[in-house]
Amino acid sequence: QVQLVESGGGLVQAGGSLRLSCAASGGDFTWYTMAWFRQASGNEREFVAGITWRGVTRTYADSVKGRFTISRDTAKNTVALQMNSLKPEDTALYYCAADQRYEITTTSGDYYYWGQGTQVTVSS
Repeated sequence: QVQLVESGGGLVQAGGSLRLSCAASGGDFTWYTMAWFRQASGNEREFVAGITWRGVTRTYADSVKGRFTISRDTAKNTVALQMNSLKPEDTALYYCAADQRYEITTTSGDYYYWGQGTQVTVSS
């Protein structure tokens, strides 16, 4: 059974950095696209970044371009999200998502597997 476990969240001041990690297990992730979504209190879940598992294609939400970087380690089945220049509006519960597809989609309903989430809080 596929499991996704996020780690690395926390409290940081505006302008600071955090690195989130997602450990995937229970499947062959050769053809899985992985993504990070976030959900702030009272808001809908929104796409942050995605990466194809074997390829080098990455996609970012406009709000995080130039500040966030998604990467993956296929040998360790992990996906990371390096977040720099954090802003208070980045405060949210961050989720790792996975689906067996070739392309990156920004729609949360397209992803079958989800982690429990890790909280990121950015203070001003």
